[in-house]
Amino acid sequence: MRMKQVPASPGRLRRSSISVTAGILTTVVLCTAAEGSPGGSQQAMSSRVLLATVARGNRALVDLGPDDFVIEEGGAMRDVFDMHVADYPLVVLIDNSAAARNDLGAIRDAAARFVSRVGERAVAVGTLANPPALLASFDDERAKVLAEIRAVSVDPSAGLMPLQAIARAVAAIEAAGTAFSAIVVISARAIEPAEIGPADLLTPILDSRTSVHVIARRSPAAAEQGGPTRTDGDGDVLRQLSSLTRGQYTTIYTPASYGIALDGLADRLAAEVMIEFLEPPGQGARGEVRVGVKIPGARVMGLGVSR
Repeated sequence: MRMKQVPASPGRLRRSSISVTAGILTTVVLCTAAEGSPGGSQQAMSSRVLLATVARGNRALVDLGPDDFVIEEGGAMRDVFDMHVADYPLVVLIDNSAAARNDLGAIRDAAARFVSRVGERAVAVGTLANPPALLASFDDERAKVLAEIRAVSVDPSAGLMPLQAIARAVAAIEAAGTAFSAIVVISARAIEPAEIGPADLLTPILDSRTSVHVIARRSPAAAEQGGPTRTDGDGDVLRQLSSLTRGQYTTIYTPASYGIALDGLADRLAAEVMIEFLEPPGQGARGEVRVGVKIPGARVMGLGVSR
């Protein structure tokens, strides 16, 4: 059996690995569960959710059911009783600083299209400039969310507060009590370390296990320079945060590319599925979770397991 290491997830999801085997378990993904799990005093049957993608060749598979999966936890088989396309909430954070002045129309159009493409999931919208604000909450109708996106305006005198904006989004996500979540940051320029604000905001962001996806606009000159430079985003705080949270960081160089990049992210999110499985009571500390798919020629990649 050939093993390949996968970067550890933030928070309490400690390590993962992937092995490719023949037969029913085409691909196996291992995820270590949260430490300090409920012990034998818990008598009720509980459930957990695994976030994954399934593909055959270059085509994502989402038209599947519970019987298409096999899940093993700590060496014991688990009953899979639900599987559906991922519908966890998203927060979209829009750059409304002076750097976005010339891009704002393209950003608003791209963000509105993205929100329209991510299905019936809850979506909130906020801004990045000081003071960061959540303009629409998870409880708002989609029409209000889109209206707030269209109404975002630039504040040319305000500095960026990216960590504060992301921390505020995380607080809204945690209040919703969801197993998975994501934040999409649309940035018109690189964020340097001196701009991040209080570093202690990183702890709650990472502990939340929220994925931070970033669409980052950089100058065309940065693409021509070649090599790692601060101007192409390698020194960007958002790039580092995206990496730590297992998000996707996409660099673009023209306003027209906001839409292309967000369409790509919407396609990625549309390929994710959530698989719910039962845990018998009195199991004590939980072990590694393995998931396999029974579809010949398909592969499954685990993206995380709920606590």
